[in-house]
Parts: sequence; C-alpha cells; structure tokens
Amino acid sequence: MTAVTRVCFQLRVRPELLDEYLRRHAPVRPEMLAEIAAAGRRNYSLFLGEGGRLIGYYETDDDAAAQAYLAQSEIATRWEAEMARFFVDLEGRPDQAATPLTEVFNLADQLSATASAPSPAESSRS
Repeated sequence: MTAVTRVCFQLRVRPELLDEYLRRHAPVRPEMLAEIAAAGRRNYSLFLGEGGRLIGYYETDDDAAAQAYLAQSEIATRWEAEMARFFVDLEGRPDQAATPLTEVFNLADQLSATASAPSPAESSRS
C-alpha cells in the first residue's frame, strides 16, 4: 500500500483582490477541478485567515508526479497564470511556488504508532 503524503502550504492573497479571489473559487471551473483530481490530489482544501493568509492542504500518493502533471497541463497553466496576480511576494506559478509547511503533528499517525507500540508495563517486563 502506498503511503499518503499530506501537503500543506501557505500563500498570501493581496487584500485589495480578496473579494475577487473568493469569487473565483466559488466555484472553481469544472475543468480545473478535474485536472486537480487527475493529478492525484485529493482532500484538497483552502483556508483563509486574517490579512489574506491562505493555507492550503491536500493529500496525494506522489506529490512530485502531481506537480509534474499540473505543470504540463494547459488547463492548470491557464488557471495558475490567472491566479498569480492575486498573491503577495510570489515568483512563479502559485501551484508550484507556494511556501510548503512542515507537518509537526498528525493524530492518526500518533494513534497508530501508540496502538502498535508495547505499553510501558509490557516494555518493563522485557
């Protein structure tokens, strides 16, 4: 079974373009949604915070392959070219140049590790 890769990233939307950015995502064009899915990204969400802080999250089995797919996609290239103007301090395509965040905690991973590890009482008997 392939391990799922969780990807989280951060961008900042220009405050003066925030309303338009939100309109462009409600909803996203069906052909772009299909390209994201075809690339292998799933459980994809964007979260908006204060000052235009945008946090994105998705899961994939192969993030490098997903990025490569989208980099070659004419649909994604057009979408990302249209979206680039919305972001502060971003060079390149938003889907390729967003700042990745480091995962420091995942409940499911830790519960799974705890369930498979011997309890402290079992460890002391060894």
